[in-house]
Amino acid sequence: MISLAQTAILLAAAVVAVSLFRFARLSSILGYLAAGLAIGPWGLNLVGDIDRIMQVSEFGIVLLLFIIGLELQPTRLWVMRRLVFGLGAAQVALCAVLLGAGAWALGEPPVAAAVIGFGLSLSSTPLVLQVLAERGQLKTQYGRAAFGILLFQDLAVLPALALLPLLAPLAGTHQGGGPWWMGLLKLLAVIGVVIGGGRLLLRPALRVVARVRVGEVFTAAALLTVIATALLANLVGLSMALGAFLAGVLLADSEFRHELEADLEPFKGLLLGLFFVAVGMSANLGLLRSEPLTVLELTAGFLFVKIVAVTALGQLARQRGDSARRLGFALPAGGEFAFVLFTLAARRRILDGATADLLVLAVTLSMMLGPLLLIAHESLTRRWLAPPQQPYDAIEEHEVPVIIAGFGRFGQIVARVLRVKGLPFTALDSSQTHVDFVRRFGNKVYYGDASRLDLLRAAGAGSARILVLAIDDVDASTRTAVLAREQFPGLKIFARARNRQHAFALMDAGVREVTRDTYGSSLEMAASVLEALGETPAAAREAVRRFRQHDEATLAAQYQVKDDESKFLATSREAAKQLEKLFEADRNGSG
Repeated sequence: MISLAQTAILLAAAVVAVSLFRFARLSSILGYLAAGLAIGPWGLNLVGDIDRIMQVSEFGIVLLLFIIGLELQPTRLWVMRRLVFGLGAAQVALCAVLLGAGAWALGEPPVAAAVIGFGLSLSSTPLVLQVLAERGQLKTQYGRAAFGILLFQDLAVLPALALLPLLAPLAGTHQGGGPWWMGLLKLLAVIGVVIGGGRLLLRPALRVVARVRVGEVFTAAALLTVIATALLANLVGLSMALGAFLAGVLLADSEFRHELEADLEPFKGLLLGLFFVAVGMSANLGLLRSEPLTVLELTAGFLFVKIVAVTALGQLARQRGDSARRLGFALPAGGEFAFVLFTLAARRRILDGATADLLVLAVTLSMMLGPLLLIAHESLTRRWLAPPQQPYDAIEEHEVPVIIAGFGRFGQIVARVLRVKGLPFTALDSSQTHVDFVRRFGNKVYYGDASRLDLLRAAGAGSARILVLAIDDVDASTRTAVLAREQFPGLKIFARARNRQHAFALMDAGVREVTRDTYGSSLEMAASVLEALGETPAAAREAVRRFRQHDEATLAAQYQVKDDESKFLATSREAAKQLEKLFEADRNGSG
């Protein structure tokens, strides 16, 4: 049992270390690891019972796997199938084979080498996503690829955790028990019980608890769900995390998904933080003193292998520009599941204790070096490898009634209509590559950033009547709208929005003429579908007109309550009911 004094020390160390690391714009995981190093036996030695703390904190991994299961909706996986099951599977397979072969060549037994290769092939999902989010790179091509790879790694961990107990007999370390196929049968039985029991009992039970309308009771039911499935898996000798993951997947498409995730998130975060503190405490820093070259060579070696392998896969996946290289430098560090795998493998004697200590220390160092490597790579790329940036075009000073900011597909269609009507315009686009491409087709477009005041002035914003805001990037579009409204109040803005959230941001900036992507073309197709089903062209057009009118009124109503989630949802539900009544009245009137 962890004493109250130990709990206070753990919490104090975590609060101080994580705060310092976040102020330094570093990952909170590194803060937890540093807290463990500081209070552990190789630091101030304030807490001694590391094994007991590790046992308690491993429930954080169980909760993490349950929440990962909740987020794995089949529709989401299908949309990302090429990145997840293509690039992700290739990364895990290639890195595991290369690193496992290296471990085998260094004298590790085949089973141990396989565990080492797979464990080192993984990266830290929270660490990488946090670093990319902080740098605004999650929506880039390599950011999306990194997310797909991390998602597959999270999926791949589950069978690894399930197979780990089955590998002990193959490693010659199994202490009693049945053959490997008995473990496989147990795994299949647990999957069947969780899926069957969940369908028949779990969802109905949660519906009953939800009707009680007591928040803490539902939180207790959520914890009970995780603990019960984890205990069921553990009862037959399988990983507790596997049972929790299966329960999460089972509830991924249920009406309770978001509430379960919200209720368990604080417990997961705290216990996962405690797990990383325990990992820091258990890191054998004596190895840095006794075997510094071995530790550094191992860390540098697997970082190098992963950078080269992932970069090569990115190039094979036809990542544009330097995206492949950026992808390689985003994913070299080890991950939190490597700690779990190596710790469990050591307990089951698949790995010897000294090797596990060495691997845990190498992964810890790699997680500290990973973000720094990405920052260093980007700095060197900008300084030495980036192509020379061309200066923005000098814009001919002449009065035009229309400025088009953003000359992608949307802006080009507007420009073509204006051209055939003989109306002059000035077009701006911030991508030099795109500008060079569209100029080959006879388009007159200037290379320039429309969110810059000097370029807007040079383009004639002071005398123009209309600004067509067709910029694809949401942030740049909103910045340009704010600037234009402040500096050129007489300039009427017609803006393209990617979605409702983008439309709300533009409306906050004072834009009133907002057109959402694909909205008009979707309504045109809807009219065509109605005609194909027997409606007259006039009736089809009228139905679409009424839908558009109602939807635009709904958008305006939602804008008024966009910061209040409950009111926003209530407005959406009420609008849907009104639309159904409107068309029902039409059917009754025509009948």
